[in-house]
Amino acid sequence: MRPATAQPLPRRTLLILSAGGLVAALAGCRSTDILPTDDDLAEVQTEGALPIVNRLRQKKGLAGLARKPEAEVAALVQAKRMAKAGKMSHLIGFNDSFLERMKETEVPLPAAENIATGQDSVERAVQAWIDSKRHLDNMLGTYQGLGVAVARHPSSANRPYWAMVLSA
Repeated sequence: MRPATAQPLPRRTLLILSAGGLVAALAGCRSTDILPTDDDLAEVQTEGALPIVNRLRQKKGLAGLARKPEAEVAALVQAKRMAKAGKMSHLIGFNDSFLERMKETEVPLPAAENIATGQDSVERAVQAWIDSKRHLDNMLGTYQGLGVAVARHPSSANRPYWAMVLSA
């Protein structure tokens, strides 16, 4: 047993040392702690999505969006998280918070997130969001920045998981 005055072990060390208490240890993890390690299976796709979204916004009389590096990082983090978990969800794991993820990646607020899975191209992912009223409303919101990413993970049969982050 460690003395009470000893420094706490880093979170990743706790996960390795406490295999029997994994659930309890995971409860304190941040969203970025569960990223897959194979970055070859994740990529930013903003350049492919931006013209589609901006044409849509232009038709509605709205200003176009610009690439936002922070939104791209947030989208990449979320796509990787979903791929690693093998499920499409805004919230993954204990204590997950959209607002905290946006703060961690320094996304200017307000922000919104669209997610999708299964589409084989950025065009099809964006079209799926256009076809969904709630996702379409996000894309037509009062945002200025955009980030889009896709991730695949071998444990989920290389299924694509998409994330779009819109930001101030």
